[in-house]
Amino acid sequence: MVPLLIVIQLILQRFRFCGDLDCPDWVLAEISTLARISSVKLKLICAQVLKEQLGEKIDYEKILKLTSDARFESGDIKATVSVLSFILSSAAKHNVSSDNLSSELQQLGLPKEHAASLCRSYEDKQSALQETLRESSLRLTRMSSLSWRVDQTLGSSVLQNVNEPLVHLNLSLADADLPRPVTVTLSATKLRVLLTELKQALEMMNALN
Repeated sequence: MVPLLIVIQLILQRFRFCGDLDCPDWVLAEISTLARISSVKLKLICAQVLKEQLGEKIDYEKILKLTSDARFESGDIKATVSVLSFILSSAAKHNVSSDNLSSELQQLGLPKEHAASLCRSYEDKQSALQETLRESSLRLTRMSSLSWRVDQTLGSSVLQNVNEPLVHLNLSLADADLPRPVTVTLSATKLRVLLTELKQALEMMNALN
C-alpha cells in the first residue's frame, strides 16, 4: 500500500514524459505490475513493444513466456504492453532524455534497475521512434506542389478599390495519393496574416520537436 502522502505528492507533480502534466492514474497503477518482472525480462519486453511501435510485428508468445514466472494473467500482460507503449511513445513525443525518464519512473515507484533497463531500450530506439511518430502524425492532406502569381489592377470602371495586388496561389494537394488542385486568391493583407500564422505554427512544431 502506497502511503497517502506519497500519492498526494505524485498527483501534484508534473512529469516531462507526460508532457509536463500529471501522470495518468492508470499508468501509476501499473508501475507495480512492471516491478513484478525481472529487469532483464522487462528490457526484452520493451524490445517487443518498440518493434510494434516501429511498424514490426510484436511476438506475444515471447511476451507470454517472459511473464510466466510472474504468473501474469491475460489482463496483466495487456496492461504491461499498454503501459510500456505509453511510456516509450510519450517520452519520445516530448523528447525526454533517457536519464530524465529514468528519474521520473523511479519517482513513480519503479525500481532503479527496472527503470535503467527500460531506458536503455528507449535510448537505443529513441531517434527511430521519434521519426516514426512524425511520419504517423495526423495530417489532413499533403501539399505536393505550389505555384503563384501576382496580379495588380491599375484601373477599373467596376471596382472601387484598385491598384492593390492580388496573390493567386495554385496548390496541388495529395488527397488519397491523387493530386487535387486548389486555387486561392489573397489580398496583400490576407497574405501577410497567412504568413504570420504559418510562421507561428512552424515555431510551435519546432518547439515540440
